[in-house]
Amino acid sequence: MRSALRWTVWMMSAVIVLALLSQPISTQDQLAMSLCAMAAMIALWVFFDNPPARFIFLALGSLVVLRYMFWRVTNTLPSPSDPVSFGFGLVLLLGELYCVFILFISLIINADPLRRATPPMGPPEDLPTVDIFVPSYNEDAGILSTTLSAAKLIDYPADRLRVWLLDDGGTDQKCADPDPDAAQAAMRRRMELQSLCQSLGVTYLTRSRNQHAKAGNLNNGLKHSQGEIIVVLDADHVPFRSFLRETIGHFAADPRLFLVQTPHAFLNPDPIERNLRTFDRMPSENEMFYSVTQRGLDKWNGSFFCGSAALLRRRALDEAGGFSGVTITEDCETAFELHSRGWNSIYVDTPLIAGLQPDTLVAFIGQRSRWCQGMFQIMMLKNPLFKRGLHPIQKLAYLSSMTFWFFPVPRMIFMFAPLLHIFFDLKIFVASVDESIAYTATYIVINLMMQNYVYGKFRWPFVSELYEYVQGLYLIRAIVSVVTSPRKPTFNVTAKGAALDQDHLSPMAWPYFAVYFILLIGCGTALYRYLLEPGVTNLMLVVGLWNFFNLLTAGAALGVVAERRTTEASPSLAIDRRGRLVLGGRALDVVIERASAQGCTIRFGAEGLPPGAGTAHRTGQLSVVPFDGAPVQVPLPVEIGGISQAGDETVVVLQFQPLDPKGYGALASLMYGDAGALLRFQQSRRRHKNIVSGTLQLMWWGLIEPFRAASYAFKAGHATARDAAAKPASILPKQGARQPLLTPGPARSGAHEETRAAPSAPSDNPLVVRQAPARIPGNESATDWVRLMLEFENDRLLEGSGKPSNRGSHDPLVRT
Repeated sequence: MRSALRWTVWMMSAVIVLALLSQPISTQDQLAMSLCAMAAMIALWVFFDNPPARFIFLALGSLVVLRYMFWRVTNTLPSPSDPVSFGFGLVLLLGELYCVFILFISLIINADPLRRATPPMGPPEDLPTVDIFVPSYNEDAGILSTTLSAAKLIDYPADRLRVWLLDDGGTDQKCADPDPDAAQAAMRRRMELQSLCQSLGVTYLTRSRNQHAKAGNLNNGLKHSQGEIIVVLDADHVPFRSFLRETIGHFAADPRLFLVQTPHAFLNPDPIERNLRTFDRMPSENEMFYSVTQRGLDKWNGSFFCGSAALLRRRALDEAGGFSGVTITEDCETAFELHSRGWNSIYVDTPLIAGLQPDTLVAFIGQRSRWCQGMFQIMMLKNPLFKRGLHPIQKLAYLSSMTFWFFPVPRMIFMFAPLLHIFFDLKIFVASVDESIAYTATYIVINLMMQNYVYGKFRWPFVSELYEYVQGLYLIRAIVSVVTSPRKPTFNVTAKGAALDQDHLSPMAWPYFAVYFILLIGCGTALYRYLLEPGVTNLMLVVGLWNFFNLLTAGAALGVVAERRTTEASPSLAIDRRGRLVLGGRALDVVIERASAQGCTIRFGAEGLPPGAGTAHRTGQLSVVPFDGAPVQVPLPVEIGGISQAGDETVVVLQFQPLDPKGYGALASLMYGDAGALLRFQQSRRRHKNIVSGTLQLMWWGLIEPFRAASYAFKAGHATARDAAAKPASILPKQGARQPLLTPGPARSGAHEETRAAPSAPSDNPLVVRQAPARIPGNESATDWVRLMLEFENDRLLEGSGKPSNRGSHDPLVRT
């Protein structure tokens, strides 16, 4: 009764508010009302920091947005008597309505994000048994050694913890490949990983056939294991020692809990962060999702499985028939099914794994295309609005996560809409300059204020627009593909750890150049028409400014496609550990301040290195003081890579020598013993950036980055011409050899992928890349971007031409 009364009051209040908002007022009164709301919001922002103030702030902003949309729908569409202008105007309006829909859903979900306390782990005898699954496809032993070693070092009773390597790269199907070289490689991989697992005390498991990709691999693990709790870690997801200590206690508190999800945090920048040089000063793109949105979803029992860094209850998985595999996003689909069965989820906002993001724009776009297609698949095949068992707010939460991926369509509409007026004089938005200021300008500012208020520490202003545009040019095709054939998309691995030895243009760059020059011509045309063409009104100035903003976004995107070379041989993490370096018969107490898979940086006092260090004595051993009760590890074999002075202290870069399985345990203990190191790095970047400074930053990128991209294009063209002159008869690309580089396997960007590590260039300094002879990316054909746009379709055609697969009849191979 009380709940029904509450809903009645809310509905009546909403009707009254909407009725008031629909009342006609003058343009001057609208401007005054919007400015008053803006002033009140600023006062709440500056002087109050509590939940009531937060709700009032968002309510005031929402009223202005609703008032704008009422005016926009009822007063700004062109006349139907002009069908061309009316049609394009309606498309623009639909794009805006989508954005307002996403805005309001996100405000509902994220208005009051939940932060949970860590429950006690409980006495050892009461703890559940845990199986850690590390699914792998083609990662090498170096990557897997670090991940598996770190998993074995997790703080948990050894008799209740079992680590599994689920190898999909050494299946019977692959070992019997018709290509003898591929078959031999699969058999070598199987034997190598079996030996590795035996030395680490890990259980090796493969299967007969590679069916249903990652979901099938995980389900095969379920059939052969017995743990009450399943932990899923991608092959390049390295867990910190406290992973289970921070999470396992939640299962004892709720017998209907099926999921504890933790954030995915990364040691390397994505292409946008690297190429715009923001990784050390701007929160990563995924942090808004993991630090705000997942916490908001958690309040409504809607946080979902992100494919890795998560714990799941076996009993719940068994009830649902295992991990779902209908779509290519098995993680969200699995959570979707279990939520509909009445199970609960929890999100723990503490980074407990370290991972890798895609290095190149090609890999980044490929990854996001799969996420986009997978979420559309769930929406089309299992629409949350019609899913029985979900609460209304859970349906809204899932609908928010799925419809978000429609963003490429309105983003492209907003990019090209002003050109219709500039080039063709189409009136797709009927409003005077005064009305544009009173309604549109104030709406845009208040919209930015709300986003900056909710996400300010985790997302700079206009960075979302940049990410959406960079992805949108290519994701349009992914959307069309899945809408026309929802069951067609297939699972593809994402390349990680690519070697970027030289600055170069991405092979996907040319569409971004084309859009930039079209918008540049649009700006010039708008300026010419406004200043010199008779009869042109001030509306051309407004539209020209809109197009100029788009030009700045497109200019910043040119900085993204102008890919910089990497500055580290493998991603490193700032840590604060104590150790002892034995070198030339002398022992030194040192502070280890940064570590990677290849080496570390140490610092010590004025006593200095022994005579001959770096020349006669280049190799030694580094012992690390255990952290937080961890077991003592074997010393790490090291070689001096560089020596420098920092005041009275000596700073030495050490390079790790080849490691055996115990050495990888020591490396895992060094890098991943203290989860606080990664949290400190994230928090160091979470500084609020206001709208003014965010606008200036976008302008800087938009004005400067096109020149850098043009210089890369010029160098690439010059190199191509020089190579053509040197070898006029050659038709085959020259390929440079690269040596494999072992990296620790951190994580992936979002939760919907298996990963693949590519070879990298060797380096004397483990923290700095040496420029080595390699193929120049800029020499790639300018038509490569066309090939990349068709890559997914080609993959499917190839798969369609293969022979039908038969189920294996014998048991998978299990080794402990």
